[in-house]
Amino acid sequence: MSELFPNIPAVKYQGASGQDPLAFSYYNPDEEILGKPMKEHLKFSLAWWHTLCGEGSDMFGPGTYDKEFGAEKRDFMAHAKAKVDAGFELMQKLSIGYFCFHDTDLVAEGQTLAESNKRLDEITDYIRQRMDATGIKCLWGTCNAFSHRRFMAGAGTSPDPDIFAYAAAKIKKAIELTVKLGGTGYVFWGGREGYETLLNTNVQLELDNLARLMRMAVEYARSIGFKGDFYIEPKPKEPSKHQYDFDVATACNFLRAYGLLGDIKMNVEANHATLASHTFSHEVRMAAVNGAFGSIDANQGDLLLGWDTDQFPCDVYDATMCMLEIIRAGGFTNGGLNFDAKTRRMSNTPEDMAYGFITGMDTYALALRKAAAIIEDGRLDNFVEQRYAGYKAGIGADIVAGKAGLKELEAYALQNEPKSPASGRQEMLEGMLNRIMYG
Repeated sequence: MSELFPNIPAVKYQGASGQDPLAFSYYNPDEEILGKPMKEHLKFSLAWWHTLCGEGSDMFGPGTYDKEFGAEKRDFMAHAKAKVDAGFELMQKLSIGYFCFHDTDLVAEGQTLAESNKRLDEITDYIRQRMDATGIKCLWGTCNAFSHRRFMAGAGTSPDPDIFAYAAAKIKKAIELTVKLGGTGYVFWGGREGYETLLNTNVQLELDNLARLMRMAVEYARSIGFKGDFYIEPKPKEPSKHQYDFDVATACNFLRAYGLLGDIKMNVEANHATLASHTFSHEVRMAAVNGAFGSIDANQGDLLLGWDTDQFPCDVYDATMCMLEIIRAGGFTNGGLNFDAKTRRMSNTPEDMAYGFITGMDTYALALRKAAAIIEDGRLDNFVEQRYAGYKAGIGADIVAGKAGLKELEAYALQNEPKSPASGRQEMLEGMLNRIMYG
């Protein structure tokens, strides 16, 4: 099979002093960090939609990238196979071990659901062959139930039961494809599961139906042998004005209300976190404290723009704070770091795609090193432990153990006036963090 990207070599580790932009400066897959190889901490994944489908179009103009990969799009199956060849060549050259997909990323939809399913069966047979030959794995799959005009008012939250049924059928097939490809996760991304105005919306029914659909999906997947994780990917807006999965806390509350929190975890995206006016690390921490940390969509947004820009991550500080939370949460099990990221419209060559992945992978590799240094230094964790030390003994221990009620606490307070609160030392800790990271 001829190379589609002859100008992109197999990318190797060169070290921090290297000058080759087509080599890794920080990602050294077999280097041991905190007791295991870097590649086990950083389960990098290629997002099929941006890398192999996205052409750089925006609301003001058409695409700037050529994503035909030598096959005309009107020959839909040849083009789908060309995307597979392109994706696996890139993943092998970049040492990326996983990929993620929507059903419609893999091959163009047919005129009917049955025709679409037949095409999906054929292309996933081809993908399976390439997986077996290369050892590359599927991280997770999902269903595109938001792009087609039938989903303009939602899928699981559609006011039309026929559209709800159609979405359920597409999700069923996407789950089957995920199982076929050995995926260890399935994502619910509610692109249009929300509303524009309360004037025409039955919020209670929409939430109930969304939970019904998720429960159906979990039950069906388990019945066909899927043993991986389910994820919600929170996003506050865009395209809907009010999306039901606004952020991690909202999504966890939804799952808890419908008895699904034990079945579904979070796939946290950096750019979605900032759209919700949160930090990325906040969203990862909230997932962890709710027992719902699962996977990551690794990208970043532009704080000067109010929409989802899906840029390749290059902010080492932000990525370090994220990796610190991932390590504290126990690391990945079935999840990983999926690059839900695209090059800018001006960066429109295959080499630019490689530069984007290299920058993103190096950013997280450096972040892993810095997060490990913070943990090994120990001062930050020790400060937090000491700040809450009062809950280890005395009245604090009674509060934690549930032994003290309001009467007991009142009696204690009458005898023990609080001292002046201790300083939180934020500025000192920020300086300490900088010295550990950059000193």
